[in-house]
Order: sequence, then structure tokens, then C-alpha cells
Amino acid sequence: MSEGVKPTVHFRTMKLALVAAATGLCLLQASPARADIYSYVDAEGVTHYTNTKPQNAAFKVYVKSRGTSASAGAAAGVAGAVGPHDRDPSRYNRYDEWIRSAATLYQIPIELVRAVIKVESDYDPRAVSYAGARGLMQLMPETADRMQVKDINDPRENIFGGVRYLRVLANMFNGDLDLTVAGYNAGEGAVVQYGGIPPYAQTKDYVVKVTQFYRRYRTIPDVLDASLRPPAPPAVIAPPP
Repeated sequence: MSEGVKPTVHFRTMKLALVAAATGLCLLQASPARADIYSYVDAEGVTHYTNTKPQNAAFKVYVKSRGTSASAGAAAGVAGAVGPHDRDPSRYNRYDEWIRSAATLYQIPIELVRAVIKVESDYDPRAVSYAGARGLMQLMPETADRMQVKDINDPRENIFGGVRYLRVLANMFNGDLDLTVAGYNAGEGAVVQYGGIPPYAQTKDYVVKVTQFYRRYRTIPDVLDASLRPPAPPAVIAPPP
């Protein structure tokens, strides 16, 4: 993928049924990535985004840039200043009630919520990244504020804030699983800027890990088993002789 800025981005692919939830979200202000982002919805209901000032008056400012980095998304992964150190296997079921409640409220697959928590913090609410992301879903303080999280260190609030952010991203990217996950890691502004998954090695790896665990949680009924065993690497198909 070219690293040049694409003037207009259309997200039509539906890889995951993440239909917009009637929860009063109204697409909370999204995180910026170096430039203002404009959007409009056409007659077919397709949302268009661009990070260059459009001539079409139908475009309205969707995100007002504050000059932050394109990689300043909600999450920064588990490697950080305080890495996960809770090794009690019961942690994988400890937050079931809140995970189910948040997934139901915001109409996000529970398996996706589990996958994000697994990759972000390995279910340790005390994990803190070098970038300052905190908690089970590794929310950045700015993202937590936008998602109306009062106590970022409270596991329940952290889960509800993270799932609320997934809902915002799913709405923005028309239910595309890969773009939703990439936006959670790198910030939705970066996804719009590059017209897809940003060309950051960490974000690409993050999308692979989250989608692998998402499939595991969907196919392995036992949450503990799905969480403990690492996803199998993709099969390598040998070329024909």
C-alpha cells in the first residue's frame, strides 16, 4: 500500500456484522491523526472520509486535528512500563459479567471483546504501556475521556470504555473487522489517512493477533482453553512441484 495520502476513502467492505447500535453514541469525537478528517454520507448510505479539505460542501469536519501522532490510538499493546503479571488462570473468567454486559449494550461480539483484552493486557487490569495506555483494554487517557470513563483503572469502566470505542470504530468503518481493530490500535485517523490498515509493523501484527484470538474464542467454547493456548500459525501451502 502506498504511504501517500488518499484524498477520499470509501469503506464499504462488511467483514463483520457490526451494525450501528442504537445506544446514543452519535459517533463520539474520533481520535486525530495529523490532519482534519471530513466525512459525509451519500444517498446510498455509504460514509465517505477524507483528510484533505474537500471542495464538496457536503463534507463536514468529522475530526479536528490537534497535531497528535497518527499512532496515538486507544491501545499500545501489553509491552510497557508495567507489563501483565497476573498469572492466575481464573482471570480469564473474572470479568465475564462486565464483558457480556458491555458487548450486549454496544452490540459488539463478545469474542472480539475478549480477543482485544487478551492481546492488550492478557486480562491484567494493572497493565500500563510505555505510551500510557492503562487497564484491561489499554485505554489512553484521552480516549478514556472521550468514552466518558471516569476511572480508567476500574476494570468495569475500562471494559465499557473500550467496548464503546470499538462501537465507534465499527460504525465509522461500516463493520469492517480489520479496520475496526487497526483503528483501535493506531487511531481511526491513521486508518483514514492510509485508506486501510496503516503501514505500521506493530499495527499489522496487532490486527493478526486480535483476529486470530477472535476466531479462537468463536470456535473454542472454553474461554480458559482458548486464552491459554496460543493461536496456531497460519498454514503454509507448499507450491506445486
